[in-house]
Amino acid sequence: MRQDKPEGELKRGWTTGACATAAVKAAFWALRVGTFPDPVSITLPKGEQPAFALALTDKGEGWARAGIIKDAGDDPDVTHGAMIIAKVTLGGEGVRFTAGEGVGIVTKAGLPVAVGQPAINPVPRAMILAEIEALGGGGVEIEISIPGGAELALKTWNGRLGIVGGLSILGTTGVVHPFSCAAWIASIHRGIDVARAAGFGHVAACTGATSEAAVQAHFGLPLEAMLDMGDFAGGVLKYLRSHPVPRITLGGGFGKMVKLAQGHMDLHSGRSQVDFTWLADRVPTAMKEKVRVANSALEVLELCGLPLAAQVAQEAQTQAAKVVADSTMAVDVMIISRDGKIIAHA
Repeated sequence: MRQDKPEGELKRGWTTGACATAAVKAAFWALRVGTFPDPVSITLPKGEQPAFALALTDKGEGWARAGIIKDAGDDPDVTHGAMIIAKVTLGGEGVRFTAGEGVGIVTKAGLPVAVGQPAINPVPRAMILAEIEALGGGGVEIEISIPGGAELALKTWNGRLGIVGGLSILGTTGVVHPFSCAAWIASIHRGIDVARAAGFGHVAACTGATSEAAVQAHFGLPLEAMLDMGDFAGGVLKYLRSHPVPRITLGGGFGKMVKLAQGHMDLHSGRSQVDFTWLADRVPTAMKEKVRVANSALEVLELCGLPLAAQVAQEAQTQAAKVVADSTMAVDVMIISRDGKIIAHA
């Protein structure tokens, strides 16, 4: 998985939903016309008409397969380079979707696809149906597969969301905007939806693995109640404002929680900074100058100890509670040390 953001203008990519739609169109075309269109063009929800080169073609009596290598552009997408394969088989009535190798099955309520269905989201389904209709329609079964998808899915939220056996076919526009963070925030939202549908009275959103393990162990929460918040405190809280749960705990390290206490809702180091003057205003006079010139939040914590951590936790809780002020949710904040200990809880 690629991590570093390239310099200069970033290249857009295509969603798994767009690739699946193009693969379906190519296979259905081959059944209708006898040859595979290569490249194959499709119409995206906003009217764009990209063309996709085929990486796999195969056909037999009453069926055809086409495969497309997903290009996520410059986005660090786990599915970049994966092959999205569609097998279209004639027969029956209407259009039926099935999950092949590497495509997951929905097992929990709260997602936009019914339990028991392949994890092919509504917009990709609509795109596929539109291309089938444009070519004359007909009774077909569509199997989408992603070789190696089960292994790739281990790097996604699918297990927590109750999608088993592989990846999801996603995308609301067909386009991947590199480093937009939209996919991460969408996963947070789906995690909240699943937790609500399961009736969980308490969910937790944490900035990383260490804080997640500490918070989960402290409260004895199931994995499905844990939200991989990362830096997107605002993405969690703003969605909870309109999709509330009885209780939300936010957990993270001291530096991240200082930013939240300062009112930042995006905790990424490139988009918000620890204000050392702000911290200095909250310590005894004798410590103020040392705090102002500190190199890191961790240095400040080492200088000032647990009382400052407790104050930061309380102010972070106040800021978080403001975002969901019109709801009845209980909000609490935990600060976790680098070795996984809870050092403050408000």
